[in-house]
Amino acid sequence: MMIVVHHLNNSRSQRILWLLEELGLDYEVVKHFRDPVTNLAPPSVREVHPLGKLPVIRDGELLLAESGAIIEYLLERYGEGRFAPPIGTPERIRYLYWMHYAEGSAMPALLLKVVFDQIESAPVPFFVRPITRGLGRQVKAKLVLPQIVRHLDFLEAELGGSEWFAGPEITAADLQLSFAIEGAAARGGLDAKWPRLMAWLDRIHARPAYQRAIERGGPYQL
Repeated sequence: MMIVVHHLNNSRSQRILWLLEELGLDYEVVKHFRDPVTNLAPPSVREVHPLGKLPVIRDGELLLAESGAIIEYLLERYGEGRFAPPIGTPERIRYLYWMHYAEGSAMPALLLKVVFDQIESAPVPFFVRPITRGLGRQVKAKLVLPQIVRHLDFLEAELGGSEWFAGPEITAADLQLSFAIEGAAARGGLDAKWPRLMAWLDRIHARPAYQRAIERGGPYQL
């Protein structure tokens, strides 16, 4: 039975399509689209999973959410040792760290940036507009943007020893990190001041499997 991926446009689920392409697995994509006004997933997604969050995959009787868990499952069942360093190696420790860092440390700062950008631009009565915009700017300047820069500096330094985060070969940790780093390039200020990160983005975007995943998933813009 073919793997089914419930895919939300411009979301973390793009990483799952990319991994499936890297592994050469057959799969079906069921596309869901964000609300053009709220940018949220449609209410119908709750029919797929009670939390209304994607990605979700179905593999036979298994229904599985959470992109990190999905990646681990796919590698365990179909990876045949690919995209994960051997257990007991230093590269495996780095791999585990980056797999958890991507959502546990990197994404919260970027999500705060998105939230306060929205507060700044939200339609509010003109007499409170200076307050909301001023609040958004101050929180970003004093709290959010310095945190993002700290993470970008850290990631840049960690790429000093190899082209990929867990070692000399690409692993699923690079796939897991891709959403956060692409988000930083789109909304978090990542630019040529961090040349290793920009070169890393060029490498992942050049991979044929990444490009095939974009074709399957549709336009991808963060």
